[in-house]
Amino acid sequence: MARKKSTDKEPNRTPAADSGVMGLRAEVVEQPITETLETNYMPYAMSVIISRAIPEIDGFKPSHRKLLYTMYDMGLLTKPRTKSANIVGQTMRLNPHGDAAIYDTMVRLSRGYEALLTPFVDSKGNFGKHYSRDMSWAAPRYTEAKLAPICAELFQDIDKDTVDMVDNYDGSMLEPSLLPTRFPNVLVSANMGIAVGMASQICGFNLAEVCETAIACLKDAKHDLLTTLPAPDFPTGGEILYDTEEMRRIYETGRGSFRVRSRWRYLQKENMIEVYEIPYSTTAEQIMDKVAELMKAGKVREISDMRDETDLSGLKLTIDLKRGTDPEKLMQKLCKLTPLTDSFACNFNILIGGSPKVMGVGEILEEWSAWRTDCVKRRLYFDITRKKEKLHLLKGLAKILLDIDKAIAIIRETEHEADVVPNLMIGFGIDQAQAEYVAEIRLRNINREYILKRVAETEALEAEIAELQDTLDSTRRIRSLIIAELTEVAKKYGQPRKTGIVYTDEVEEYSEDVASEDYPVTVFLSREGYLKKITPQSLRMNSQQKYKENDALARSFESGNRGEILVFTDRAQCYKVRLADFDDTKASALGTYLPTKLGFDEGESVVDVADPGDYSKQLLLFYQNGKVARVELSAYATKTNRRRLTGAVSDKSPLVCVLRLDEETEIAVYTSEGRAVVFHSSALQSKTSRTTQGVGVARMRPKYTVTSAAPLDQTAIKNPARYRVRSLPALGALVRDEDTGNEQLTLTEE
Repeated sequence: MARKKSTDKEPNRTPAADSGVMGLRAEVVEQPITETLETNYMPYAMSVIISRAIPEIDGFKPSHRKLLYTMYDMGLLTKPRTKSANIVGQTMRLNPHGDAAIYDTMVRLSRGYEALLTPFVDSKGNFGKHYSRDMSWAAPRYTEAKLAPICAELFQDIDKDTVDMVDNYDGSMLEPSLLPTRFPNVLVSANMGIAVGMASQICGFNLAEVCETAIACLKDAKHDLLTTLPAPDFPTGGEILYDTEEMRRIYETGRGSFRVRSRWRYLQKENMIEVYEIPYSTTAEQIMDKVAELMKAGKVREISDMRDETDLSGLKLTIDLKRGTDPEKLMQKLCKLTPLTDSFACNFNILIGGSPKVMGVGEILEEWSAWRTDCVKRRLYFDITRKKEKLHLLKGLAKILLDIDKAIAIIRETEHEADVVPNLMIGFGIDQAQAEYVAEIRLRNINREYILKRVAETEALEAEIAELQDTLDSTRRIRSLIIAELTEVAKKYGQPRKTGIVYTDEVEEYSEDVASEDYPVTVFLSREGYLKKITPQSLRMNSQQKYKENDALARSFESGNRGEILVFTDRAQCYKVRLADFDDTKASALGTYLPTKLGFDEGESVVDVADPGDYSKQLLLFYQNGKVARVELSAYATKTNRRRLTGAVSDKSPLVCVLRLDEETEIAVYTSEGRAVVFHSSALQSKTSRTTQGVGVARMRPKYTVTSAAPLDQTAIKNPARYRVRSLPALGALVRDEDTGNEQLTLTEE
């Protein structure tokens, strides 16, 4: 029979009382939450930050370092491969976190996994692939490994006290606190770690470029990093959508993000697309799943099938297209809607002296150079110490040379072995180390020739010690040694970039293409950069244009809603935009502010707008210095439909205005001196280069510039003969009042 639960309140009952122990009560001890965090949580957090998740200046986490040092200690830098299970077992002497965690670390460092540009483990067998989520690696009993040749640069001179050796977890053996890497591996090897309250995300860079940049920074502290280290490099290839300002911000602060997109090719004969390189931060399965989801939702109807054809030759995702599909537009769509384009977030968080610190690339190289300098100094000091010890022994041997028979007699006449060394010290005035060295000489070497050869080494040793000491005392010489090492590493192990660079201005972003209706519109541009697109019906209702205070009309022309316009700015750039992207407005509205709409650079402003039509005509570009360039509009008709074109005009003089030339006609140019020059457009020779400086039309006096230009039939000039010139450039004539178009106002009395 079940017992009924008592509902009586028993405030004095305790667990002890319930168990039959009378007189005992549980005591609740209050403890502040801050004290709990300090005693329980903080030690754990610090352990994760310092001993697990964040890499140090040598570019390795403790798990990486313990594994590589174990393999080095096993002789796997020169010996043949051994079973991975053997390596994992040996590593547990330093890293007692379980064999699975150790093997996972080995897989990531291996050549077969392809997660690093410069892998440190020469692997044999199935180690999986970084770009595949489902391709798991084989068990350690089936795979083999050894150290890659580049690991010689990690352990060079490690036996010369270049780094501190510390006890392992149980004090049974020593391990290095850092590896004396001869190159900035912290930037070469990609690293990611999640600690407590912080994380680290370091992208990999090309080894040759990093070494070249480190050399340049050692030679010039103000070196511009982007000139030698343009962008990160990934083993999976792809293309970085490059924004110079964002990349510079990452280099300076250590934080930021950039986008990487896939590489693909179109096979026209088979009507299919092959994706052969994908972003480092995604996998083939993620891409396949997302494309399948879009196909199921009916958002991508151009694809008949997609399959993963990855084989021993590498990654390959094949997309079968339906007939009539434009592969360029489809890939633009997929790159926006799937991980075919993905972002890589940077957080260069590194342990410096046991403390985490977020640094830019320049500061990381500076820290590495200082640390590497200390390693080289320790190596030099070690060599000097060893040579001095040898020199000291040889000097003791030289004293024996004075009387070899006496030394033999002392040894022969000494009754006890323990007295040999003290007797030699007394007999020749040498110290214990020298006496030990003499006493250990074999009987066959107790001859004058042997001793003379050893003594002859004294001068060479003294010269070597002096040379090493001079190097140790010279910052310039140490810097030269580091530069020589970096040059050697770059030459021996450097590889071409795998990841391409494409400027964001050259990439057309996919947008939902809503079939826009084509109808006539009139475009109005104000001096301040406001643009209006007004239909004829709206203009008939109200043609009085409204502008901001101190603003006025700068340009107007008729076009179609599906047409494009070219927006020229004062930074020698041109923005291409479709009129359909602008809403229809009324004359009473201010319009759309172009710098905001088109994403101008800070401080950039509109100079003029032109209607390119079908890009078959020509443009006249007028500059303040009086020159005019006649450029083919086809030079602006890019195949990729880029939104922004850099180097759109010459930057030798500020641009004043732009005119589309449909047919040969007379042009009037006005200057700030109040003069005008009228010339025929046929006098200008057409150029295909956008940045051509053109030819001189208006001859400018000091402090004066060209202010405007227009076709003669659109000006108020009534007597054009006064301003026509026979040859160019010309000074022109002063503009008379009747040719300005300004009516004289008079006051009349009523």
